[in-house]
Amino acid sequence: MAETSATTETGEPASRPRRSSWKYIGPGIVVAATGVGAGDLVATLVAGSKFGYTLMWAAVIGCVVKISLAEAAGRWHLATGRTLFDGWRSIGPWTTVYFAIYVVVWGFIYGATAMSSSALPIVALFPDGPGLKFWAIVTGLIGLAFVWFNRYAVFEKVMTVLIGIMFVVVVYVAVRVVPDVGASFAGLAPALPDGSLLYTLGLIGGVGGTITMAAYGYWVNAKGWSNSSWMKVMRLDNRVAYITTGIFVVAMLIVGAELLHASQIALTSGDRGLIDLGKVLEDRFGAGTAKLFLVGFFAASFSSLIGVWHGVSLMFADFVTRFRAPAGPEAEHAGPAVVDRQQRSLPFRAYLLWLTFPPMTLLWLDEPFGLVIAYGVLGAFFMPFLALTLLWLLNSSRTPRMWRNGLLSNGMLALAGLLFIVLCVQQVRELPW
Repeated sequence: MAETSATTETGEPASRPRRSSWKYIGPGIVVAATGVGAGDLVATLVAGSKFGYTLMWAAVIGCVVKISLAEAAGRWHLATGRTLFDGWRSIGPWTTVYFAIYVVVWGFIYGATAMSSSALPIVALFPDGPGLKFWAIVTGLIGLAFVWFNRYAVFEKVMTVLIGIMFVVVVYVAVRVVPDVGASFAGLAPALPDGSLLYTLGLIGGVGGTITMAAYGYWVNAKGWSNSSWMKVMRLDNRVAYITTGIFVVAMLIVGAELLHASQIALTSGDRGLIDLGKVLEDRFGAGTAKLFLVGFFAASFSSLIGVWHGVSLMFADFVTRFRAPAGPEAEHAGPAVVDRQQRSLPFRAYLLWLTFPPMTLLWLDEPFGLVIAYGVLGAFFMPFLALTLLWLLNSSRTPRMWRNGLLSNGMLALAGLLFIVLCVQQVRELPW
């Protein structure tokens, strides 16, 4: 809807809605590249290897759920001129306590996971070189230096290149295994084979569903989109991102169904499962395809690393700078100038260091039992927290009336919240208590 007053409801000068255009695409590509990591690809492969094409429909629903969730985060930033953390603060102090504990514990464990994941394909490509710990440290330091010295524009370009590599490699491998087109279309009909419920929920809620979905609004502001005139552009950007993610998921399901399901080949759990797949590809298609796949594996892992290094550090910087600042409409307007200043701030760089150096100790030690429990519980609760708080914020007077949720948005966010609660309960039950 066009803005006709002299100023917007966020206090900025009104401007005509921008026409959605491919030339503006950017933050969605970043969130897609960050959200799809090696672990997500393995989970999708395993689902394909166990159930063939049967769960294809779940991948499509998952794509729609993520579009709705990321759109809600972006809409909050653009419609209100307030950051997501500022919105959480307005709900109550419990959100601040939760986020403070979450971002510290999660960052410590995730840092080690991301560095190890990025190092695995390098070790596989150069088996006679230094070991996993060396490459894990190197990738962490490269990620730190890259995010420390570059602003959003350069960051976005590099992420676009990485997701391009991921896309080409994953789709190429899916084409090489010769998908059964008839079976893949048949998989769009909802069905739940015995033992498939948790894999189905994981496909809908897991791939591309991380804290970086909450960072989407910050990347939208970093791009220069700072008010509701950019709403159409943001929505196109978001749809492109999660349709791309959906193509990744479908391609990996095809690989799992054709390459692993028919041969009854099992993968190692976690990121190392992609090393197993590389060996299967080498046996089937030769060393060239296997090495190309490992390059795509690295692109998936390293894009997640630098995406988190940048996006979650931005969220932490916003958390710190707004903690003592006024909340609500009096808070500083969210926009590119604020994001640029936060990228040079002490909290941003302190969290970058926290993601990089303390987690390196976990490369030599087994993860402490208490930290594993805390990480699992906090991580499981984050996605329901995001879905339900967005549902709350976007139906309240905090959001200008014209940008509040409609029936479709409410239905999708409620579905996402319910789905993530079920996944949360299951994840907590599986922890090694």
